[in-house]
Amino acid sequence: MDAQFVAPGAAPLPCDAVVYELAPNVIERVASTESPQPLLAVVQQRRTGLPAEVDFVMAADRLADPGNAGTIIRSAEAAGAQAVAFTPGSVDPYNPKVVRSSAGSLFRVPVVEATFDELRAAGLEVMATSSHRGTAYTEAVLVGPIAIVVGNEARGVPDDARVDQWITIPHAGTTESLNVAMAATVLAFEVARQRRQR
Repeated sequence: MDAQFVAPGAAPLPCDAVVYELAPNVIERVASTESPQPLLAVVQQRRTGLPAEVDFVMAADRLADPGNAGTIIRSAEAAGAQAVAFTPGSVDPYNPKVVRSSAGSLFRVPVVEATFDELRAAGLEVMATSSHRGTAYTEAVLVGPIAIVVGNEARGVPDDARVDQWITIPHAGTTESLNVAMAATVLAFEVARQRRQR
């Protein structure tokens, strides 16, 4: 952290960053939310690659919505994923809405840009989701080194994508598919459940 900007009455975070105390009502004028937190910070973006011993990555292919991206990062951390990967063309993981919706997980889990081939080169089986084909997620074996890939909100993962296996979340009713962040959360916690029972 390079600097902290603190609203009146708020305490700065304990670190070596320079602290600037703001006058009343300043933070409300400069923040990008209607009810901002009482602290703003200037930080360097963390650039990282996949961890060397990675065996569980949540990935998103050409994801567009920042709220979905942040939720996926948050769910991935909670389920024990070692990294989150976004394919080229996805939303910027440092978009302010992604940062907010990740609830801090963005700063604790490596978030990288990677293609399916790069995930495979890291020793991961690429398992893509589909609303209409594949093995039911509860029947798929999710205990090996895997990258679970969810697709773009409007188009999903293309049917001709170079993946190792397709998985699906069966559902009742006439709805075509789940929200991508909800699907990612269901899948991430199924991975966690299977690994606890292994």
